Amino acid sequence: MRKNSVKNTRINAEVQRELSTLIREECKDPRIHPMTSVVAAEVAPDLKTAKIYISVLGDEEAVQNTLRGLKSAASHLRSKLAKSLNLRNTPELIFVGDRSIAYGVSMSKLIDDVTAQLPDRDKEEEE
Repeated sequence: MRKNSVKNTRINAEVQRELSTLIREECKDPRIHPMTSVVAAEVAPDLKTAKIYISVLGDEEAVQNTLRGLKSAASHLRSKLAKSLNLRNTPELIFVGDRSIAYGVSMSKLIDDVTAQLPDRDKEEEE
């Protein structure tokens, strides 16, 4: 199976959807932040490993604690994933912190700040 094949894309989406549900409903670890979302899942073509990109709404300490909690719960999540998905191999889960949402929010705020400082063009044209 190639990396960008339709089958691999479908498997990535299913793993992402299922892990999102499992993390929300099954994980009771207090280290895992309640505002944790699975941004993406990249399953290797041989189905041996999967990189799971996690975004946490919080500070850097919350991100690190959540990643530690998910790493310790990886075997439990993997077994639950094996029961819910019918795959030849259930991939080993590797959790990676993803700061793209926080980066996008900060960039949007910077753009809003800059546009608020610009003089209003409509008022200039009227004068």
